[in-house]
Amino acid sequence: MAFFDDKFKANFLLSNRHMQTSYSSLFRKVPQLNFDIENFHLSDGDFLEAYWLKTNKRTNQTPIVILFHGLAGSYKSPYIRAAMIALTNAGFDAVLMHFRGCSGIDNLHAKSYHSGATEDAKEFIQSLHKRFPHSKLFSIAYSLGANMLLKLLGETKENSLLEKAVAISAPMSLDICAKSMNRGFSKFYQHRLLKELKNSLVRKYKKHDMQVLIGLKREDVKKLNTFWEFDDAYTAPIHGFSSAENYYTQCSSKQFLKEIKTPTLIIHAEDDPFMTPEVIPNKNELSEHITLEVSKNGGHVGFIGGKSLMPIYWLEKRVLEYFLS
Repeated sequence: MAFFDDKFKANFLLSNRHMQTSYSSLFRKVPQLNFDIENFHLSDGDFLEAYWLKTNKRTNQTPIVILFHGLAGSYKSPYIRAAMIALTNAGFDAVLMHFRGCSGIDNLHAKSYHSGATEDAKEFIQSLHKRFPHSKLFSIAYSLGANMLLKLLGETKENSLLEKAVAISAPMSLDICAKSMNRGFSKFYQHRLLKELKNSLVRKYKKHDMQVLIGLKREDVKKLNTFWEFDDAYTAPIHGFSSAENYYTQCSSKQFLKEIKTPTLIIHAEDDPFMTPEVIPNKNELSEHITLEVSKNGGHVGFIGGKSLMPIYWLEKRVLEYFLS
């Protein structure tokens, strides 16, 4: 177990946490990619889509990296596309497992996904292990996906089937994050993400009797203005939790860290605008298999280094170092 301060050095012109968080989505030029799309059927009758980056270098022994995106993320997210390119160039096979309904095609069930929904990921990882028995499995997860992955690793302990894992900007204490997103400029991120979540929920009213299922009229969805309200109205009841607080309590990954047996790198920034430093675990909360790296700057899934107008996207470099070490 190791803890490193300031391993990452932020670009001076982009050191502000909101610049770190927003710069890539606004200005990073990542080429469009060609994918092989797998429709993965789940045991409960629903499905999700896995996007494999096309490559002519694949063999039956090529190591596979499974990526898990953040809230409302997808194959379109710049951080996902950039990571898949870097991984493929380094000799890995890269596949993004979309959470239900996130690839652009709505899932079949009234429920969708949440920060602690590990069952779909477990099914997908187990399927890859059976289909590619000679390929080592790795994983990278971002934000919501990172919380999910850490929880999964803690639940599966020595049976995770993964060689190594990396969790980036994980909201390890969900209640703190929900409160943080409703303060100051972070409300901007909350508004943008909630807009997508609410649009997805409204579409479900066309296929399901959502008013019966969650007790909320369709026209009242637009009145949900915070993550806490959205999770209390939809995420919690549709997934079997008694309230948003109960959902946050059960699904925050911080309580699972001590049980992780897979070599895992957690990358976090103290200035992450999606949460406060309070979510960062202390050494007594970590298993010996976890390397925790906390930088002063980096924002949320940012970590842009380099000098002046020559930004360097550090995350891909650090992830590859860890996987290849």
